[in-house]
Amino acid sequence: MKIYDFDTIIERKNTYSIKYDSYQQQNQLKNVIPLWVADMDFKTAPEIIEDLVERAKHGIYGYTEILDPYYTAVVHWMQYRHNWEIKKEWVVVTPGVVSAISSAIRSLTKEGDSILIQPPVYHPFSDMILKNKRKLVTNPLQYKEGHYEIDFKDFEKKVIENDVKIFILCNPHNPVGRVWTKEELIRLGDICLQHGVVVISDEIHNDFIYKGYQHHVFASLKEEYKKMTITCTSPSKTFNLAGLQISNIIMAHPQYKEKIQKDIQALGQGHANTFGLEACISAYTKGERWLEELLSYLEDNIAYVRSFLSERLPMVKLVEPEGLYLLWIDFRNLGLSNTELDTIIQEKAKLWLSPGHTFGTEGSGFQRMNIACPRSVLKKALLQLETIKEYL
Repeated sequence: MKIYDFDTIIERKNTYSIKYDSYQQQNQLKNVIPLWVADMDFKTAPEIIEDLVERAKHGIYGYTEILDPYYTAVVHWMQYRHNWEIKKEWVVVTPGVVSAISSAIRSLTKEGDSILIQPPVYHPFSDMILKNKRKLVTNPLQYKEGHYEIDFKDFEKKVIENDVKIFILCNPHNPVGRVWTKEELIRLGDICLQHGVVVISDEIHNDFIYKGYQHHVFASLKEEYKKMTITCTSPSKTFNLAGLQISNIIMAHPQYKEKIQKDIQALGQGHANTFGLEACISAYTKGERWLEELLSYLEDNIAYVRSFLSERLPMVKLVEPEGLYLLWIDFRNLGLSNTELDTIIQEKAKLWLSPGHTFGTEGSGFQRMNIACPRSVLKKALLQLETIKEYL
């Protein structure tokens, strides 16, 4: 029996929401349905809300110290949900994964060093590389018959030719929805191990894995990977807590941890958000049933999109997701430029999706759609999307 409600529409305007309160100012768009940025339109688990309310009642929100109950919750979640045994000494709490990646880049490389990514991929990766004055190296994913694969020969060639120092792995991959297999990860890992490449493994979406697939924590696959990997995790995506600014960066290499911690402290980010700490403990100790029901709801949303596109917009192709609540959709059959596609979706269909080209040129002709919303909203959005046929 299901006990949680994912159907109620929650009014989010005038809540300082990037998703709802910034888009009209930034894009002069009115009356669009925002299905872009990766936060959900569902209230977090009521157990978390109750714990946050109790903490708020205390009335004092001073500087925080991270104590054993927090580490115990994180260690247990990683063991129970991801079959990964970690030690509390490996955990560094940061405001977010992107800032942690930036700290790792600054701490473990110097200006001009090469860092490799696999586009189309989460665009802050390239931003952090370039803004920190490092060299961006790409190993584009290969799109074959509706499925993305890794070009391993090109990967190793780029690593060698550019003397790559860091590889930023996205696992599961945002935006294409791949959940990398154990065999794929080991092939990547062995290349990195052979050539002395540090791996930053962004696993923030690791709790969104659908039936038939399994998430493998990269650092857990071989003993040798443990100390060469910086694993980035957070309850923020899983439980819709991004505004509480809490993430857990896990490192077994003591020198990497020390260097990254020093950079974090130099930026004045040494104290965690009081409510973020409370929310993480609550999520990882009380949130599992809510998550399981959420995953079931999301799978039904995906099935609805799959059926709708197949029956009513067959020229638009869904890239079958293995994980994430973000769907990668192929519009290339429409024969539109990126500007034309963005315009017709925003101004005609009245939707705000994430343009594929923002994830790299390899994303041209694609759009990313956030389907973590009530089914009624999703149905309305797809009916609006269908209107693009009138303008082709």
